[in-house]
Amino acid sequence: MNGEARRDGLRILIVDDHEVVHFGFRLMLDRQMNVERCLAAKSEAEAIAMCTRYEPHVALVDLFVGEEFGPEIAKSLGSLSPAPRILLISGAGSVSRSAAGAAGALGFVGKNRSASDIALAIETVHQGKEFFDIQETAPTTLLSEREREILALIATGATNKEIGDRLHLSRYTVQDYARAVFRKLDVPNRTAAVQRAQRLGLLD
Repeated sequence: MNGEARRDGLRILIVDDHEVVHFGFRLMLDRQMNVERCLAAKSEAEAIAMCTRYEPHVALVDLFVGEEFGPEIAKSLGSLSPAPRILLISGAGSVSRSAAGAAGALGFVGKNRSASDIALAIETVHQGKEFFDIQETAPTTLLSEREREILALIATGATNKEIGDRLHLSRYTVQDYARAVFRKLDVPNRTAAVQRAQRLGLLD
């Protein structure tokens, strides 16, 4: 934030486990909004500490922060006094209005939206109004039909060879599909993919 905090501006907390996201949002918000201070946290504990110390007006919380679930972090932040307004964010996936409301969040916006769209979402939530990015890719269309089919079999514990035998694909083709699933869900392995898919409603 150019070294010094600006008075009378917004204090914004970004809760995300990726430093590049913190940097990107800081740079973007510095150009788009009157921001007094842009804070960053990589976990629920850090987010609570930042809120207690700086009392941010708005907290942008990723749906998944490492192994932690964003809506659960949102609930914790909402119990603080004063509590920040919560805007859920994600680069892969979405959240329903009802689920966001249950977590105490006023809205959701995709990380891939333009700087002006994200700034509008933050300002709307700061005013105590709801903002939902209705154009964000829905969980049901995040993965292709084949990728969802393979993900469902991964969830059963089947190996790549077993999945290939069942779908009449080579294990190498299955491996390629699995890697695409991991990339789209932003996870490192099969276990994490199943956990994230369950939370996003991609598995029955």
